[in-house]
Amino acid sequence: MDDSSASYIHMVQHLIEKCLIFRMSKEECMEALSKHANIKPIITSTVWKELEKENKEFFESYSQSQSSTGASRQMSESETSELIQKMISDNTSNNSDKDDDE
Repeated sequence: MDDSSASYIHMVQHLIEKCLIFRMSKEECMEALSKHANIKPIITSTVWKELEKENKEFFESYSQSQSSTGASRQMSESETSELIQKMISDNTSNNSDKDDDE
């Protein structure tokens, strides 16, 4: 895998982690990243599955807490868009900082 592919997957992973912080389900995350970051749902799904494999206990607890809280308040479309755009710009600036360090 070349650097750009690895970097892209790392960015998707980072965005998924942010989605988890905001208590999004896998489906909500796939939809949000598709709509607001132009990341194909199959990419998000694949990276999510790999994260599940590597962090089995976390995702079991996460899934359990998602189902026990039921339909928690979902973010509005504008909140989701704003959040995703901020995450992307933060990720871009962090990558620029890393490039400067090398």
